[in-house]
Amino acid sequence: MSKYNVSLVSLGCPKNLVDAEVMLGHLPADRFAIVTDDSKADIIVVNTCAFIREAQEESVETILEVADHKKNGRCKLLIVSGCLPQRYQDELAKDLPEVDFFMGTADAPRILELLDNHLQGEQPQEIGLPDYLYDHTTPRVTSSPFYSAYVKIAEGCANHCSYCVIPSIRGTLRSRSIPSVVAEVERLVEGGVKEINLIAQDVTAFGAEHGNGAELTALLRELVKIDGLVWLRLLYAYPDGITDELLDMIAAEDKICNYLDLPIQHIDDHILTAMNRRIDEAGIRTLLERIRTRIPEITLRTSLIVGFPSETDEQFRKLLAFVEEGHFERLGVFRYSREHGTPAAKIKGQVPARTKLSRYKRLMKAQSRVAFSKNLKLKGRVEPVLVEGYSEETELLLRGRSIRQAPDVDGLVYITAGKADVGEIVDLKITDTSEYDLIGEICEK
Repeated sequence: MSKYNVSLVSLGCPKNLVDAEVMLGHLPADRFAIVTDDSKADIIVVNTCAFIREAQEESVETILEVADHKKNGRCKLLIVSGCLPQRYQDELAKDLPEVDFFMGTADAPRILELLDNHLQGEQPQEIGLPDYLYDHTTPRVTSSPFYSAYVKIAEGCANHCSYCVIPSIRGTLRSRSIPSVVAEVERLVEGGVKEINLIAQDVTAFGAEHGNGAELTALLRELVKIDGLVWLRLLYAYPDGITDELLDMIAAEDKICNYLDLPIQHIDDHILTAMNRRIDEAGIRTLLERIRTRIPEITLRTSLIVGFPSETDEQFRKLLAFVEEGHFERLGVFRYSREHGTPAAKIKGQVPARTKLSRYKRLMKAQSRVAFSKNLKLKGRVEPVLVEGYSEETELLLRGRSIRQAPDVDGLVYITAGKADVGEIVDLKITDTSEYDLIGEICEK
């Protein structure tokens, strides 16, 4: 039987990356070899994102780029998976004849079956409902560095924000069991992982569909018992799910990073109501005060949306002033994307694209000043840093991430003195900073 080289291109968020790793895990090693160079692949899989229009456009551009390998290279089979075909299967089939077949967000465990069907000349089945949830028994090939991994604790979402397509693409909230998550983390840590990043569309909703309230703190109590686990990070926490119990646990447990990714989206009450968010300005301000009081050393990240339908200049200026107050060390901004099928798409007063771009730039410029100011306060301090290798600019400098920096989305630390192995966590004295990066020297042991 022939052995095929498979290359997988994963776009979008870490949740998508986990789906891609599950797909690779279902391909038997005696029949499929995983390669990172598309030009050497017999089969290319593009795992797509469709959260907003920019992500959709990036997905289509990537598909067309790799399709060149079918025309001019070794590739014989191009597969497109994930959010984009889950949402637009019929349209994609017409517009992208280069693609041999499509897979939805729940089809990762079926990749071998679908591949074999296609290789035997059979037509793949239609994309089904988004109802899949992997667990600790699921085969998975982790593609993250050996010292860090993402663990998805839930799938789907039940928040129904008016601008968001996630429930239609990934279904309603489905949480894994606590023993399943613990078993997966234990296996990863036994394999050398030191940093676990817990991810979901909303980690604070973990277990809420069971009817007994969220179970995140119960999960964390079990995870912190795992020997060898050093950093445990929470990503994507819905604001009204942040309880005092959770904050006290983060403050008390050394293994849980003093870091929260807390998307608030806006600060104006009218916009928040139109977004179908369950918190208002007063609630956001009270929450931020609670967090800073209980965990003074915490690093907060948020995401904001500019140009939401009907957003006025005055409402934007209010958001800009709020950012300038300096509540967040990290901040990402999205320009509102009008997504078909969402309630927000029907709201009157859609904001022109150039206005959204202008507001985006002004927010990011304001946050760069905030971030630089906050980083300056770290000069002279000693911080734990996870060493990740050499700088991409020069092999004379090691690089890494401090406990205040999540993988892929935050800045880096550049190490100007001292030696350490990749994957080692060292104490580093901060000697200089920029808006997003830190510079420092390893402290002598």
